[in-house]
Amino acid sequence: MTNSSTDTNLNIINKAIDSILSVIDQDREKEIIVRRFGIKERKETLEQIGEMLNITRERVRQLEKAILIRLKMSAEDGKAIDLPAAEKLVIRSLTEMGRVAKVSDLTDKLLERDTNATERAAVAFLGEISDNLAIVHENDYYYQAVGIAEYGNEDSIKKRTDEIAKLIKENKAPITAEELDEKLDYEHPSHISALASVSKNLTSLNGLWGLTKWPTVNPRNIRDKIFVVLEENKQPMHFSEISSAISKSDFKRKNVTTQAIHNELIKDDRFVLIGRGIYALASWGYTRGTVTDMIEKVLRDAGEPVYRDEVVKRVLKNRQVKATTVLLNLQSKPQFKRVGKADYILADDESKK
Repeated sequence: MTNSSTDTNLNIINKAIDSILSVIDQDREKEIIVRRFGIKERKETLEQIGEMLNITRERVRQLEKAILIRLKMSAEDGKAIDLPAAEKLVIRSLTEMGRVAKVSDLTDKLLERDTNATERAAVAFLGEISDNLAIVHENDYYYQAVGIAEYGNEDSIKKRTDEIAKLIKENKAPITAEELDEKLDYEHPSHISALASVSKNLTSLNGLWGLTKWPTVNPRNIRDKIFVVLEENKQPMHFSEISSAISKSDFKRKNVTTQAIHNELIKDDRFVLIGRGIYALASWGYTRGTVTDMIEKVLRDAGEPVYRDEVVKRVLKNRQVKATTVLLNLQSKPQFKRVGKADYILADDESKK
């Protein structure tokens, strides 16, 4: 969108809000709604509004409920004349987003920029009043969201979101929306992603959905982020490459120094140094140790003399070093003994004979 169309959309939304509020006759009731929903100014609690109006918290709640009922009825009767244009705008965006979306994401899309709390409150208020929209109220388990009412109310949105969360939990590993689509009855994977985004128990990273407690989709510290980068790359990386990948990622708090990343690589047993500054995941079959340790392992596993070039070949399967480095260690370390022209065994194996 251009800036002009962004301004147009904001104007459509604001006109709809003014149209809805114009139905309210009493200034006190209008004040309650404006402050309670954070429309045009900071959102306030029942207690704060009660203190300002010199009424109890419970009385504010009762008034809010009654006013909302009247506003919804007025909207259904067409008294909020500018509401339909805003509904059309919101529904068009929701259709593109999978029929439901977090209020923050929806507002950002409508205005094509990072939006503020007041702008998001206005969109949420439209969802609260419009008969063609469904509002999902935020709590410990769900984000505040708006959906197209034709495809379900708040309860049905939550039910389907929970169904997706249950399936992901049973899968025990991150999964794509396309893979979830094969197990569920939805028209398109985008609908699944949209519903999953409403749940605070779910999150996604690099196209994979998982539980928020899973570090593979929600890395909370540097070590987890390193693991995700290596897992996604599927091959060893230099620590400077890992640092660059993290800085370019979608991770939260991704501004970490290369030195900090190197320090974490050294500490965590999940990461194995296999070359000068090059790290791999232990889960790929790599084991910790020096080049000398790797030579020792090759000879011990063989249980018989191994030709020099074969030793180098086997070590290089687990280490990204120069062949000359392996040869120098093989020929200079006292724990390795040459037998024949170019075969090697462990020196203690020779002493056991």
